[in-house]
This record gives sequence, structure tokens and C-alpha cells, in this order.
Amino acid sequence: MGLVPARNEETRMQAVFLALSALACPVAMGGMMWMMMRGSKKDTGQSTDPRQQQVQQLREEVEQLKSDRAGQRAEWAQ
Repeated sequence: MGLVPARNEETRMQAVFLALSALACPVAMGGMMWMMMRGSKKDTGQSTDPRQQQVQQLREEVEQLKSDRAGQRAEWAQ
């Protein structure tokens, strides 16, 4: 009779361990997704990466050159 309660407790512990291990993966995945979403919201402000700033400056320069060129074409057409 002394072995029956120990066996019952062992089965209960196995069930708890199985439930915890089955929940570990989805909970960890949800945590990682939440952290990634938080990280992407921080990046919506001004970029401090010098490469990104340079790319932005180059894009602005290209747009300026396009408008200058369009103005020159209009002058030549007259």
C-alpha cells in the first residue's frame, strides 16, 4: 500500500512536466514575437545609422538633380 501513493505522485509529476514542456515552445515563441514587435516600434524615429543618413541624402540629391534636369529641358524646349 505504501507504493500506490508514490506511484500516483509520480504520474502527477509526469503530467505536470509534460504540460510545462508542451507550453514552453509556444510561450517562448510568443515572447520572441513580442520582443521583435517592440524593437520595430523603436526604429520608427530618426535613424542614427550613418549609412541610412547617407542614403537619404543621396536620394534627396537625386531628386534635386531630376528637377534641375526637367527645368533645363523646359528651357531648351522654348
